[in-house]
Amino acid sequence: MAKEGVKAREIKRQKLVAKYAAKRAALKAAGDYAALDKLPKNASPVRLHNRCKLTGRPKGYMRQFGISRVTFREMALDGKIPGVKKASW
Repeated sequence: MAKEGVKAREIKRQKLVAKYAAKRAALKAAGDYAALDKLPKNASPVRLHNRCKLTGRPKGYMRQFGISRVTFREMALDGKIPGVKKASW
């Protein structure tokens, strides 16, 4: 499980990206790269990293569910994800 500070930092980055999204788009369209450079570094969407919503795990992230593969497997086996069951053939 990730540290709470790491998860909080990622949430903070997401808020910053959302806050500056319109301004970044306008500056990019205008070609004003000097002004773009003055925006906060964490306002860039490239710096975001997908993390599990429950554990904060950075690897094995499943976009469709927003959780890591480990958490997904545990929840699926417990029947907590509707419509998902273990495959067998």
